[in-house]
Amino acid sequence: MPLVKDIFIGLSKNQLLNRAAKNYGLKLGAQNVVAGTTIEETIQSIKKLNAEGISCTVDNLGEFVFEREEATKAKEQILLMIEAIHTENVDAHISLKPTQLGLDIDYNFCLDNLKEVVKKANEYDIFINMDMEDHMHLQPSFDLLDDLSETYENVGTVIQAYFYRAVEDIEKYKNYRLRIVKGAYKETEQYAYQTKEEIDANFIKLIEWHLLNGKFTSIATHDHHVINHVKQFAKENQIPNDQFEFQMLYGFRKELQLKLAQEGYNFTTYVPFGDDWYGYFMRRLAERPQNLNLVVKQTFTKKNNILIGLTAGAFLLGRLTKNKN
Repeated sequence: MPLVKDIFIGLSKNQLLNRAAKNYGLKLGAQNVVAGTTIEETIQSIKKLNAEGISCTVDNLGEFVFEREEATKAKEQILLMIEAIHTENVDAHISLKPTQLGLDIDYNFCLDNLKEVVKKANEYDIFINMDMEDHMHLQPSFDLLDDLSETYENVGTVIQAYFYRAVEDIEKYKNYRLRIVKGAYKETEQYAYQTKEEIDANFIKLIEWHLLNGKFTSIATHDHHVINHVKQFAKENQIPNDQFEFQMLYGFRKELQLKLAQEGYNFTTYVPFGDDWYGYFMRRLAERPQNLNLVVKQTFTKKNNILIGLTAGAFLLGRLTKNKN
């Protein structure tokens, strides 16, 4: 699996495939993994999910921005989505990445952008979840959270189970609404667990600890074994359903998403929108290559095989290159 993960991480950074995905995205069935390319399309997707008893967290796709103009444009797009969530009265909140709002440009510039977003969301009682990225951006992102929390309470973040420091971080931020994930970036053994067994064990450990000691817990996984474990753990420890939720990605395990909502569990679908979806999708496959099996039938048909052909070709090329070296 490490080789497969490395390849998908490499694919996520492949600009040729990224451009092809933007050009052909909707023709290739990208609507099965992205809720829309526009705010209007995305709001309609959210309404459909809401009608099934499912909440949404909305992500304006794009990250690792190095130009102020691009960061400002992303901020404006997020502000428009916040307005749309309020105006359309849908059950949704915002997820965002600090690098999209300028963390790689200037810390204070990014903080100002975040403050504007969080302030607007706070006016409408909308929660902002600050996604965590790779190790290089980890501590600066926590610093941003600390600065924002001095004024606003409608902000939380993500704890990534593959980091050694995750236990320390979850204890420090136990009074925040936290999303707990395994982690999707390529990290070295200096900072993160490397094996599936170690990551899975820490994932369960963090979930249980925060359910018992923390505020609201978002458990982000497609693994039904983890989900069943959490359901049993909550029952045995008399943890009420309003203290946690399950989260999955838009387009993944749709039947299970609906089943959990119908069983009375809080459920939130992670809803990405925009045309910059390719890198996001590849990292989801890197995080858990089995995800490919969950979407391949519903995403790729005989009529839209261009992207899967490109991806398969790049996959094989990457593997051959790796083996040669």
